[in-house]
Amino acid sequence: MNLDHDHDLDRDLVAVQRRTVRVLISGQILGGLAIGATLSIGSVLAADISGSDAWAGAAATMTTLGAAIAALPLARLAQERGRRFSLTTGVLTAAFGAMVTIASAQASSFPLLLLGFVLLGSGSAVGLQSRFAATDVASPKHRGRDLSVVVWSATIGAVVGPNLFGPGEVIAGWFNMPPLTGSFVIAIVAQVLAAIVFLVGLRPDPLLISRTLPVPATSTAQGGIEAKARLVFAITAIGLSHAVMVGIMSMTPVHMKNHGDSLTIIGLTISIHIAGMYALSPVFGWLSDRVGRVATILFGQALFAVALVTLGLGAANATLVMVGLTFLGLGWSASTVAGSALVADLVTGAARTRVQGRTDLVMNLSGAIGGAAAGPVLALLGYSGLAWAASVLVLVVAVGALANRAHVPAEA
Repeated sequence: MNLDHDHDLDRDLVAVQRRTVRVLISGQILGGLAIGATLSIGSVLAADISGSDAWAGAAATMTTLGAAIAALPLARLAQERGRRFSLTTGVLTAAFGAMVTIASAQASSFPLLLLGFVLLGSGSAVGLQSRFAATDVASPKHRGRDLSVVVWSATIGAVVGPNLFGPGEVIAGWFNMPPLTGSFVIAIVAQVLAAIVFLVGLRPDPLLISRTLPVPATSTAQGGIEAKARLVFAITAIGLSHAVMVGIMSMTPVHMKNHGDSLTIIGLTISIHIAGMYALSPVFGWLSDRVGRVATILFGQALFAVALVTLGLGAANATLVMVGLTFLGLGWSASTVAGSALVADLVTGAARTRVQGRTDLVMNLSGAIGGAAAGPVLALLGYSGLAWAASVLVLVVAVGALANRAHVPAEA
């Protein structure tokens, strides 16, 4: 009788998980459209309102900062009310940020624009929390796969979003809005639709269901020192990998422009890099389920090493820079997917959302610091020097991964 009950429970969990993943994918696509549309136009709008190209990077910087600020409050809301209310609140906050951005353009207020970008960062925080939501009731042997599929779905918005400039300008013309603001109307609509998807679709709430399930003995909730050490490694790997990616990626357009590469080539390079970040994430999710989380993180660092050596030796060659950026995206994908799956493995029960929120906070702050530090390093050491400097962070993660594999033979 107990076996029949367990079988029915497992079957119900599978159904809930499938529905949850479908809802999260839909929300990611809508949210990605909004983020892609705003970041691509945001840099142009920032330069236009501020009157200086030096402020063009404010869109990415303030959005990343906003995601870091939103990470813990959204995690607390998930802890108190579940994923449904947390994700809905996050995308509605981002929609309000798009409204503030439009108002800043109307008033030609740069401080108000920065506030709008910070609020828009809540949408990025939702995207990060969604990958953890995909693991709430997932089978341990499929956590990496389910998490990575949700990460992959961001590819659609990342690719389509930046191409909404034309439709956005048509919308701006219809409503007699300031130039460059039409894309933010698309962002508002997309985020509101995402809120509806989360509010209606996440019934039952996967996080609330997960609290009724047994806590695995390997969880840090059981107080294991080794598990906590692995958790610190996982969060560190995610943070440093993000810092490497953001630092190199953010300076690549500047470097290529200074070397006389066309805007078309620069745009193609960044597009291929973004494809590398997301398109193969299901492969890395499958790999982390099959060969282990730590092993996949180590593989990600190897991909980073290929990227940085290519960039360090071929900085003056646009083709080699493109190849390097492709491997940079792949390294980020492998490290982030496997690292996030490892966090999901190690943290269950009441601590789940708190630790996941801290992970996202560390990730976003690391990205912001990496992006901010990359400028001075580029000015001082050049693009090749930036690549070699980033290699230090890769080495730190690689050593940590090897140490973890030595202590956990099953991961090998």
